[in-house]
Amino acid sequence: MLNFGAHTGTHVDAPAHFIEGAAKVESLNLEVLIGEAEVVAVPEDLRAIDEEFVLAHCPMGAKRILFKTRYSAFWSEPDFREDFTYLDTKAAETLVQRGVKLVGIDYLSIEKFNSPEHPTHLALLSHGVVILEGVNLSEVPAGRYELICLPLRLRSNLGDGGPARVVLRTYPLT
Repeated sequence: MLNFGAHTGTHVDAPAHFIEGAAKVESLNLEVLIGEAEVVAVPEDLRAIDEEFVLAHCPMGAKRILFKTRYSAFWSEPDFREDFTYLDTKAAETLVQRGVKLVGIDYLSIEKFNSPEHPTHLALLSHGVVILEGVNLSEVPAGRYELICLPLRLRSNLGDGGPARVVLRTYPLT
């Protein structure tokens, strides 16, 4: 028997995480969870991934974006950090406008620490964008990959997320 929360370790946030009646993890489309993805390296001194950074570094047409932040260097540290890099709301809205379907980050949350209203989550999830959090990108250079993200299909009343096994394969695939 395993006993842990749905948002433990590497996990997805389904739209139902913050939006009542929205899609649950068990109904997430595999076409969103599997496919070409861009790993985007964020400079160590950038605490908030803002619209300007997204416009300059996230390729047009990308459907899946994974942000590799300075947190990737901290995977071996056991303590929770409050100073993690996050995606700001305007950047999230820009990704939605560009048609991104999945946004990931290498820390346990994509949201600014202690953000009371969760605007980044709402900006993404209210448009059906799946959030992938806690991805270990410590050994992954920036670039284009094939993402295979398989969350546990947890069927519950909540259905707001689930731990996931995530694999990146390099292009070109042979």
